[in-house]
Amino acid sequence: MPSRRHFLAGSAAAAGLAALPALPGTAPARAATDTTSTTASGPPNLVVVLADDLGYGDLGAYGQKLIATPRLDRLAAEGLRFTDAYSAAAVCAPSRASLLTGLHTGHSAVRANPGSGGQGSLRAGDTTFAEVLRARGYRTGLFGKWGFGPEAADQESHPNSRGFEEFHGYIDHSHAHEYYPSRLWHNGATEPVAAGTYAPDLILSRALAFLDEHAGGTDPFLLLLTPTLPHAPSDVPDPGPYASRSWSAQNKGHAAQITRLDQQVGTIVDRLTALGVADSTVVLFTSDNGPHEEGGVNPDLFDANGPLRGYKRNLYEGGIRVPLLAWAPGRIAPGTTSSRPTPLHDLLPTLADLAGAPAPADIDGLSARPVLDGRADLAPRHAHLYWYRDEQGVTSRANAQDGGRAKQIAEAVRRDDWKAVRFAPARDRTVPDAQWAFELYDLAADPGETRDVAAAHPAVVTSLTALLRASWADTHARRPWGLTTTADPSAGTVTTTLANGTARPWTDAAVTLRAPAGWTVTATTPAGAASLAPGAALTTTWRITPPATALPGTTHALTAEAATAPYAFTAARPWTVLPAPPTRDSWLSDLPRVSAANGWGPVELDRSNGRKPAGDGTAIAFGGRTYAKGLGVHAPSEIVYHLGARADRFTALVGIDDFSTAQSAAGATRARIVGDGRTLFTSGVLTGAGGPARIDLDVRGIRLLHLVVEDANGNSAFDHTSWAEPWLTVLRA
Repeated sequence: MPSRRHFLAGSAAAAGLAALPALPGTAPARAATDTTSTTASGPPNLVVVLADDLGYGDLGAYGQKLIATPRLDRLAAEGLRFTDAYSAAAVCAPSRASLLTGLHTGHSAVRANPGSGGQGSLRAGDTTFAEVLRARGYRTGLFGKWGFGPEAADQESHPNSRGFEEFHGYIDHSHAHEYYPSRLWHNGATEPVAAGTYAPDLILSRALAFLDEHAGGTDPFLLLLTPTLPHAPSDVPDPGPYASRSWSAQNKGHAAQITRLDQQVGTIVDRLTALGVADSTVVLFTSDNGPHEEGGVNPDLFDANGPLRGYKRNLYEGGIRVPLLAWAPGRIAPGTTSSRPTPLHDLLPTLADLAGAPAPADIDGLSARPVLDGRADLAPRHAHLYWYRDEQGVTSRANAQDGGRAKQIAEAVRRDDWKAVRFAPARDRTVPDAQWAFELYDLAADPGETRDVAAAHPAVVTSLTALLRASWADTHARRPWGLTTTADPSAGTVTTTLANGTARPWTDAAVTLRAPAGWTVTATTPAGAASLAPGAALTTTWRITPPATALPGTTHALTAEAATAPYAFTAARPWTVLPAPPTRDSWLSDLPRVSAANGWGPVELDRSNGRKPAGDGTAIAFGGRTYAKGLGVHAPSEIVYHLGARADRFTALVGIDDFSTAQSAAGATRARIVGDGRTLFTSGVLTGAGGPARIDLDVRGIRLLHLVVEDANGNSAFDHTSWAEPWLTVLRA
């Protein structure tokens, strides 16, 4: 995934479960609805509350007997309860990625939790429902757990980059495990949290402030509230009504967390009512996966999965079937239920359909709006549902349900009433089908998945195996959607692209680009089009001229805006004023930098091996030989220089130097050199024992040169790396 700096370079209810109805399995999956029809009073406000590890049976409306959830039960009584709603995965990160982007786990960008390949990230092309609704004029806010890294501002996977105007909460998973954190993110910066503050309460207060600010405005709003309740640990200010129970402290805390979550939803509904917008708002409540058993919680005490088999991490129904409630006075008839199998990746097209917003056409979700509108017979149904599981975490109950195979790759598919679950022999999903352990269940007759009937139905096994294979793609290429920008300060250009990634034509498309006062912006290619067909794009090149007073190294904001009735798009792009290119042969460490990012401290210059840029330590040395000139960095790092196509050759050594090796021999990094978005050099794994890598590159024609150092062993400790004698030869006249 290209970084911002690469873009800068110019690179582009009941305890018993009723029998499930048969579904029309021959109906093909259809593209998401793209419609501008809304209620007569305009698009509704939208509130989505996503619980963390709340099981199918954890609410009274779904059969819970021990934990009080009166406000959510009231929502169910006054609105719509789905009996067959599904998370997209059995663990948090992939489930949330699918919920946001409308893709199932055979296609989505994030398919595993952290620990099974690192903290997952969303990419620039992973359009979220917040981005879709922004195009329809919605004000958008996210409060709570995000769940995708890196934990940094100004990057593609940050909530602000993925359509949320306001964000307050946790970016990554490990931080979200803290109920009493010392800090929380607010948009692009962290803010201190007073000691003893219970984060779910603080997050709720920020969400209420968002409602107060936008409920009286002319624009509709989207509120996504994602409290970490009732995820482990079972921290809560007090056990409340469960204090006198004979349960363990963990179970008391867990029950109190769920009741507190229930109260939070009640508070949101009460605020909507007090603000006079309840009748123009749709509220959805659900969970990201089945019930957990971490931290000493016993889900069986609470019958947290109801009549279903499995827990969080299992692809059996208890791990993936979740509560889903919809409440909208005047729109949804009280006390209704729906048995339509509804995965949470239906959320994006459903919200888009409600709002009349431009949903991408290349998603897996289907709009469930007709169900909410009391026209369930008109709701499109999935030909099948697919799940993928790649999980390194193991808990005892979930592992027992999987027959000790909790760490093995697993897949599941539901078609009509048939449900298949299969396990690869290890961690390789490419092994032949015959090597997978295949189980088949008839959910109509056996909703608890107690009887494997695979041997009696070989034809069904064969057809579902084909569906499992067809549902996976190693990479899922997305159709461009919306407005994007790339900047090339060295060439003095910005490129904007307005792409119609929907299923319907757009008319009267126009793009503008705004720059700071005193800058000159000129479109050198057309910036408008009478019509954009589905799949078509309007690409415009803009010539940018900063004023002479713009200081090299300073960064300014350029904002592209596009309109195509009734949609509007905005995309911001930073522009860094470049220093002059070199005019003579030079040490790179003596040249001004365009930008520098370093994993620990500043980039060190020449005689330095500490945390200062120069002069406070020993010089760079490899194998006892000292080099007077160079750059010291700590992975991950990236330094950018402006060559302006004036350079001829670049030479250097790069490796973990003697000083750093003496501190610890555990460091391991990898170095890359990127020119104008193209990789020019990649080292092998660099260690102190292995010595440095020698670089000798032809850099003719390169405008921006990136020196990149990355962690190579999954541990960024002791990853100090040096670029020794980085010498640049310029072209002769």
